[in-house]
Order: sequence, then C-alpha cells, then structure tokens
Amino acid sequence: MVFRMSRAVPHHAPSVEFNASIGGRAVTAMAEAVVDLDAIAHNTRVLAAPAGPAGMMAVVKAGGFGHGAAEVARTALRHGATWLGVTSVDEALALRAEGLSAPLLLWLYPPTETFEAVLSAGIDVSVGAVAALEVLADAADRTGTIANVHLKVDTGMSRGGAPLEEWAQLFAWARKFESAGLLRVRGLWSHLANAENPESPALLAQIREFEAARQTATAAGLAPPILHLANSAAGLQVPQARYDLLRAGIGLYGIEPVPGKSYGLRPAMTVRAQILLTKRVPAGTGVSYGPDFFTDRETTLALVPLGFADGVPRQTGGRASLSVHGVRCPVAGRVSMDQVVLDVGDLPVRAGDWAVMLGPGDLGEPTAAEWAEWAGTNPHEILTGIGARVRRRYESRDTP
Repeated sequence: MVFRMSRAVPHHAPSVEFNASIGGRAVTAMAEAVVDLDAIAHNTRVLAAPAGPAGMMAVVKAGGFGHGAAEVARTALRHGATWLGVTSVDEALALRAEGLSAPLLLWLYPPTETFEAVLSAGIDVSVGAVAALEVLADAADRTGTIANVHLKVDTGMSRGGAPLEEWAQLFAWARKFESAGLLRVRGLWSHLANAENPESPALLAQIREFEAARQTATAAGLAPPILHLANSAAGLQVPQARYDLLRAGIGLYGIEPVPGKSYGLRPAMTVRAQILLTKRVPAGTGVSYGPDFFTDRETTLALVPLGFADGVPRQTGGRASLSVHGVRCPVAGRVSMDQVVLDVGDLPVRAGDWAVMLGPGDLGEPTAAEWAEWAGTNPHEILTGIGARVRRRYESRDTP
C-alpha cells in the first residue's frame, strides 16, 4: 500500500553530503536532521513582534528542542531574542563555552549544586524555595559575586515554584540577601499550564495569581525589573500575560502552539535517511518482528536506517509513513531499534534514495505534528527525541 499525495512533487532535498572522521576514517552519515536556520530567524521575528517593548527569551533547552542549542541561540539572538533560557547548569555553561554572552536563565538544579561556576559565568538562576536561596547567597558570599535571581512562584501548575503559603517567606529572605549585597532580584516569574484558550478561567486565574505575587513582592520591598509569565501561545494571543519578557519555546521551532490557529510559523527541522536496500517480495511476505505485518500483494520493500533509538516512536507501527520521491509510503511492520521497513509499492526506488521522516510538510512529507498524533504525544517529544546518531546539518541563506 502506498499513500499518494494529492501533489506528488519529488522531494528535492539538498544533495550535499557531510562527513565526519572517527579514528582517522571518513564516515558518511546515513541519516541527518537538516535544520533551517532561516526558519528559526523567521519564527523569532514572528514571536517577538507582538511582544512590543517586552523582550523575548529563546528557550533552547534540550539541545534547542533537538535542533542544536548554540546554533538556534545565535540565530534567535540575531533576529529579535534578547534572552536565552535553559533547564540545567550544564546546558547553561555549554552555551557560555560556545561564546554566547547574552542574558541567560536556568531553572533546574540539584540540591547539591554550589553555583560557583554559574556565578562566574554570569548566569541568572531561578529560585523557588528558601533553601535554594540560602545556598545561592552563600555562593555569592564565598565568590564575591552578586547573584542574579528570578524568583519563581507557583500560580496553579503545581510544578516548580514557591506555593502561595511560602511566598512571604521567600520574598522576605530574598529582600534580606539583596540588602546584604549578596544577590539581586532581577525577575519574578511563573509558568502557565495552558494558554491555548485566552478566555480559559484557569488561565485567567493564573494571571490573577501572578498579579497577587507581584503585589506581595512589592510589599516585601522587592522591585524586580523583569516580570515574565507568557510562553509561545500566550505571547501570541494573551497580551496581558506578556509583561516584560515572553519565553518562546516550541513556537521558536515552527510548531504552531495554538491548535487550529496559524501564525505563519515555519517548522525548522527535516529528518531524512538514505534507503539502504530494496527487495521485491510476493504477497503474504511477513515483515519485521512477529511478524505482525504481511504484504497484501507483490510489492517492493525499502530498508531505512531510522529506528526508535533515533526517535521513530515504536508505537507508530501500522500508522506512520515516510515520504519517498514525494510519495507517502507506510511503515511495514514493527519499528526496530535501528531501522524501519517501508512498503513502497511499485515506486522506482533504489538504494541511496532519501526517505523523509518529517519536515515542514511543504512537499507532502509527514510533519512533527503528524508523528505526534500517530504516537499519542506532542511535537515537543518528537523533536527532542531525534537521537544523537542522526547528524545535524545547518542551512541558511540569510544568517552567517
């Protein structure tokens, strides 16, 4: 079975091959993720435009959602981003090692973190508990470096951040350490559970809670110059949530953050692999483990070196397809760790041709959103799941 597109345009993917060297031996990649940095630039401009005077944080955690943190960060900063955001200390220090000196916030770290390297690198730290605030103040005292802090409050997501009953204590200690010259409260922030519906009572309740946190902080003598609450969806459609900085995550990579609405974002990643082998088989041929799949006619099978270790969700067998020469070809049988088999029917396919797992969809190839639907997850998991064996290659016409 081959799913033909209504617009069967060949997928003219770039023919440039890239090589690496392992132990002095040249290695050509069988699979690659081509990242369109011009799309990242475009998405940055789209997301930054409605923010007006508010700044924009490019969230490049998890390796830039699988696209490459440093490369995405550089592009976003050239096209409207003013801050960078990451999860961990290691991610933050890696960006500094890449020469990125822009304001940078991290928000997750273990209780054993000592923060010396973080303070030395000029990295801002999110704090949502008094214990972490004390450790950070102690590091500032030892190193003689003022710590820049963003106090995080829980406004209803029940994840990170100080709960309502701890706000007063957190703010009081922050004020004490600030007065002692150990830290500077640079930001106050929270995270929205759902910004897809701008009229949602839960969303509006979170905004009210954040306003209450701001008032409580002011009453404690704090005056953080940067308030931030909005993610990609809120930044695009909830003006009252933008404050001084919006944090762009999934939208930066071209995934529309509001279902059913398009803001003109452009997906930035195309994942493809070279077909390694084709074989003509008769009807009734079993394919892959089990087998759970048997061909219903004489057909051609094509072996593609992408498996669940590379980010092809194992549970998508029987639903997923890849694009070959602009034609959707279903995955035949179970997804293996390192490979999938495609039923390409009578297409003139040979070893060395490219099979496209996902891309922008312009040429009929599956998108990250489709893979998410097949896998019962979200596009975030699909993009961040593209494994390290899939080499990243960067394309741009407009950015150096």
